[in-house]
Formats: sequence, C-alpha cells, structure tokens
Amino acid sequence: MRSSFNKFLYPIVLLGGIAAITAAVLWTTAETGPEPTAAVKPASAPAPDPLKIVLTPISGDTKLDGQIADLQARIKDAADKGALLERLGWAFVSKARVSSDPGYYTLAEQAAKAITATTPNDPAATLLLGHTYHAMHRFADAEAAARALIGRREFVFDYALLGDALMEQGKLEPAVEAYQKMVDLKPSLQTYSRIAHMRWLKGDLRGAIDASRLAVSSGSAREAEPTAWAYTRLALHELQAGEFDQAKVAAERAVNLMPDYAPALLVRGRLLLSQLKYEEAIEPLRRAAELSPLPDYLWALADALRGASKASEAEKVESQLSATGAASDPRTLAIFLASRGVNADKALELATAELQSRKDIFTYDALAWAQLATGRINEAREHIRLALAEGTQDARLYFHAGAIAAAAGDEAEALDFFGKARALEHTLLPSERLALGERSAALFQAPSQLSIK
Repeated sequence: MRSSFNKFLYPIVLLGGIAAITAAVLWTTAETGPEPTAAVKPASAPAPDPLKIVLTPISGDTKLDGQIADLQARIKDAADKGALLERLGWAFVSKARVSSDPGYYTLAEQAAKAITATTPNDPAATLLLGHTYHAMHRFADAEAAARALIGRREFVFDYALLGDALMEQGKLEPAVEAYQKMVDLKPSLQTYSRIAHMRWLKGDLRGAIDASRLAVSSGSAREAEPTAWAYTRLALHELQAGEFDQAKVAAERAVNLMPDYAPALLVRGRLLLSQLKYEEAIEPLRRAAELSPLPDYLWALADALRGASKASEAEKVESQLSATGAASDPRTLAIFLASRGVNADKALELATAELQSRKDIFTYDALAWAQLATGRINEAREHIRLALAEGTQDARLYFHAGAIAAAAGDEAEALDFFGKARALEHTLLPSERLALGERSAALFQAPSQLSIK
C-alpha cells in the first residue's frame, strides 16, 4: 500500500484561471460536430482521458509549480505511474489551497481517475477522490468514499475525511467519533485542528483555543500552509475571547509563514476591522480579495472601504460579490443579500439549495436569515433554533436570532440574543455591527456608537 501524500484539506471553492483551462481540456477530448438530424442517433462522446488531462502543462513559477511540472514529466516516461499520479494529485490539492482556484481540485480528481483506470478500487486514489468530493461540496460522495476506505483499513486520514464530510452534513456526533479515532491513531496538527473546530462548534471556546495551540505547536515551516491555516484559526478564536494582542501575534505568524496567503491576510484585516481601523485594514483585505475573491473576503473589503469613506470603491466590490458569489460561496452570498435587504428572494433560493447537501448550523442560519428577509418569520424561527442547537458561541448567529425573535414579537428572547451578540460584536463585520446597533436600539434604548460611512 502506498503512503499518502496528503495534508489537511481546507476547501476553498472559487472560479479561477485553471478552471477554464481544465474545462477546455475536458471539452476538446470530446468529439463535436454538426447538429444531428432526426434520423441519425448521435454517438456517445468518448470519455475524456484523465491521464491526458493531468499532464496538461500549467503556468506558474512557484516551487510548487516546479514540483507539478517535474511530476508530470516523470509520469510520461514511467512504467508504473500510480505512485507518481498520487503525488501529482495531492500537489494539485496543495495548489488549489494556496491559489484559491478549484480547477486544481478537478485536476486532482482526474489524477485519481487515472490511477483507477489501471488499478480499480485503489485506496490511495479513493482517498484522493474523496477529498476532491469534499472540496466540491459533494459531501455525501465524500462520506461514501471514506466509509469504503474504513471498511478496508485503519488509516488516520480516512477518518479525517469521514469526520469532515459528516460535519458538513450536520452529523456532529458521528463526526466527533471519527475525529476521536484520528486522535487515537495519530495526534498531529491535522487532528488537533479538527478537534479545535469541533470544540468551538460545541460552544467550548477555551477548549478550542487550547486545541488550536496544540495544532500550531505541532506544525512547522516544512508544512507552511497547514501551519499558517492553524495560526489563522487560533487568531480568530483568540479574537473572539478578547485576547487581541495574542490574536495579532498568531495572525502575524501565519503571514510570516506564508506572506501572500489569503486566509492570513483576511485575518489580519479582520483584526483591524474589529478595532474600526478602516484605512489600515484596506491593504491586507484588498490583497486577500485579489488572491481569493470569495464573498466573505469581498464583504470585509467593502466594509473597510465604506468605513474609510470610499463608497464608490465599496460599491464596485459589492457588485463583484453579487456577480460571482453564487458560484463560489452561495451561502455567504445569501447572508450578504439578506443583510443588505436586496434580492431577498435570491437569498432564499441560494440558502434553500445549499441545504440540500450541507445541513450544518451555518446553512440553517443562512436559511433563517433569508426567510426573515422574505417575511417568513415562523420558518425563520424554526431554522434559527436548529442553527443554535449545538451551543455555538457566534456573534452572527446571536444577532440573527435576536432579529428573528424581535420580528416575532418575543422581546425577552430578542434582548437575550442581542445582549450575547453585543458581547461579541468585535467579531462581526462593521456593517453587521451597525445593523445590530440599529435593530437593538429600540429594545436597549441605546443607539449604536459605530460610524461606517
């Protein structure tokens, strides 16, 4: 059995350059022609050759790009291509993470298929394929792949894949069991990071911080990207706990490990936004959004620009968010549209569709928020309760719950949730902090002190 080349996968889904290249390769492998007549039944297009796809040269001059090119060259001449294809597949996964381009996940998927073309049911290929399914939000398929692996062997990353797929589907208890199996097999950055996130989901912020510190202490410069990611998570947990200086240290360590790493730059910007330092936040947030133009990156940048009295620039960023968000992160776009009070029906459509494959607390929250925006208050109350069911301490969840309770006429519940949200409002985006102040002013009899122009 070949050893796995993988690292902890942090899925980022985004339209990008290599996605177009991959699509073009897939298209050109299929035969096209004139429209068939009614009397002629068109022949099935030949299946794309996965080996041809993964050997397509890519551009770039980074060390990782060089590794990919070297593997591609070696695969062409290798008699036994399986081990090299596995390494190439995980190199594409790494490239997807650092570039925020999901086309590389497609290439990783094709690398797995190239292995199984000659070695059906190869476990290394199944693991690789399962991770690409997870990155593409095909969580049920990822779960099936993980369970197939676990039925054949005991390997730490099989349980990682299973836990991740279950968590995204809102199946937290079996996800905890999978993660515990990971810890039993091999404590590491990957296991501690997952435990930290699960503790946070369960409302144990201090436990999440402790596990995050174990994660970063288990990392190294040789695993720069996973370690930088772990530092960004630690920074966010420490920010929530009000430990601003320690959060800043963690964020800077992430940036030092990977200077042009979008998640680290986003956290640096969010820390500045938490202190309403709009001008200072623009530079890291602009660069983060250039590298990874996902809705949450663009939303943070737009808020920084508005706070710095750059409304016209903010509008352009928000237009980009609205135009691209449905493809890259429909859930966050749904929350953004509902928050802005524009195209609420679209927000509801996006959140409802997302729930078909992703039944976690944040999808229930997005659905509840969109339902409130469209006047479906009773449905919103039902779904916000599902979003709060795990005890997660999150300012956005509390803010939304308070607004929904207020709309339902439950003043006591609204006061409670707004109070919880205000205690954590430094973790909200500035526009959300402003909305929290405006919505709670009538109940608290205290107008917001926030100024975002």
